Amino acid sequence: MKINNKQVFIQRYRKLGQEFKEVKIKHALRINTLKISEDYLISRLAKINVKLRKISYLRNGYWIDKSRFSVGAITEFLLGYYYMQEPASQVAVQVLDPKENETILDACAAPGGKTTQIAQYMNNTGRIIAIEKTKPRIKSLCSNIERMGVTNVEAFLGDAMNCYKFGLEFDKILVDAPCSGNFVMDERWFEKRNPDTLKLITDEQKKILKACLKVLKKDGILVYSTCSSEPEENELNIQWLLDNFDVKLEQIDLGVGSPGLTEVFGKELNPEIAKCIRFWPWKMGTQSFFVAKVRKC
Repeated sequence: MKINNKQVFIQRYRKLGQEFKEVKIKHALRINTLKISEDYLISRLAKINVKLRKISYLRNGYWIDKSRFSVGAITEFLLGYYYMQEPASQVAVQVLDPKENETILDACAAPGGKTTQIAQYMNNTGRIIAIEKTKPRIKSLCSNIERMGVTNVEAFLGDAMNCYKFGLEFDKILVDAPCSGNFVMDERWFEKRNPDTLKLITDEQKKILKACLKVLKKDGILVYSTCSSEPEENELNIQWLLDNFDVKLEQIDLGVGSPGLTEVFGKELNPEIAKCIRFWPWKMGTQSFFVAKVRKC
């Protein structure tokens, strides 16, 4: 008898205290203040009958409440006045909180939404090293860097596990890790995934984390994020980090999301993991997302 993967995952979510619901999310964008003010873009788009609504927990994020056409194919988009970016995806950089003149590593950078968001927060100052390991995706990264008017990024084709080769220590690092994804953003996700496939992904995530911690300055911040609901890629990776490295978790104070899980399938985890945040789609109206803020001791 063929196993119904969707039901397998729904049962897993129940064991995590969640009741699965189908979610259809609204489109959102991030206004690029390197090129335009928020007020001016809002009024400019209103003239062509595009209505934006501020997302309360994001600095520059807006829901697209009304539009008769795709806002990803108009002049304002091509000019780099905004980036089409799902709300949960914007959270990781907001938690990283880049500052002007810092040196920052974006370890898994393409297609460049978070890279350009980091540059925006830094006001094009300092230095961002952006790494992407696949050729087709680095083309998208470079294209978006140029379109968004970003000038402080050096983009490299390579593997984040080799980040030591730059010979740099970083003030902050973003590891928006390659992950299994989620059912909100991929309607065929349940057909492609099963719990047994997660180990290969988590092994890669751990290797990237280990490599990045080596090049993070003492007292520096590493933000780890995924767009996965699965605890193997999230809380269990953070438990592994706490068990094996001299790090501590920082509280994330956005006032939204759910705390990180401190019990997974009957296994008790470090209570500090509650400082992480999760976006469950049926609670937040966004894709699945997980964010941890790690300080190197």
